[in-house]
Amino acid sequence: MLTALLAGCNDKEGASDKEVALDTDEQKLSYVLGSNIATQFKIDEIDIDMAAFVQGFTDVSTGAETRITQEQAAETFEKLQKQMMEKSQAEQEAMEAAMAAAGEENQKAGDAFLAENAAKEGVVTTESGLQYKIIVAGSGDKPTLESRVEVHYRGRLLDGTEFDSSYKRNQPAQFGVTQVIPGWTEALQLMKEGAKWELYIPPTLAYGPGGAGQLIGPNSTLIFEVELLKAAAE
Repeated sequence: MLTALLAGCNDKEGASDKEVALDTDEQKLSYVLGSNIATQFKIDEIDIDMAAFVQGFTDVSTGAETRITQEQAAETFEKLQKQMMEKSQAEQEAMEAAMAAAGEENQKAGDAFLAENAAKEGVVTTESGLQYKIIVAGSGDKPTLESRVEVHYRGRLLDGTEFDSSYKRNQPAQFGVTQVIPGWTEALQLMKEGAKWELYIPPTLAYGPGGAGQLIGPNSTLIFEVELLKAAAE
């Protein structure tokens, strides 16, 4: 393959439109290998001169003298590698810029929501910035940091998008009190068994600037409905 990538243009001259037979295992394997190479070129956005590609492959396959030296081949690949690294770096920088912009927007929206929400009847704001509203008080024991809990919950974004729900799975979740985001760890220790609360969690107590998964963006404020079914020692 060292002699295949010679030109940067996308000239398809020399490629045949004639359909080849794919009857034998050798023919099928050859076709699959060619398809895989082309797919990778598309993914990497590498343009090739088809005639030069075929010539390079043919020369090596038949033992003919190659048209370029090993030094030229190394130089060509070094140039390609540099281009791909620059492209990857540019894409990474663009992604980071987009994340930063989204994070700033989400932070502003979250701050505004929490400021307004704090003034609503029944909403309690803790020293950490966690907000909660008691829907059902509960009457059982409170979990500790050493407890394992069983809960039903649903989580949504400020725009109402639901990103997770144990109710939809029809299966309560079980985990240690310290195995969740800080906002949950704090809230669970304040709840009693049988309680049902709505939590309003700022990004500093949730997933922060990194977000989580496809739906929770950077610096997202999250809303959870949490029902504490059971708390027990680990």
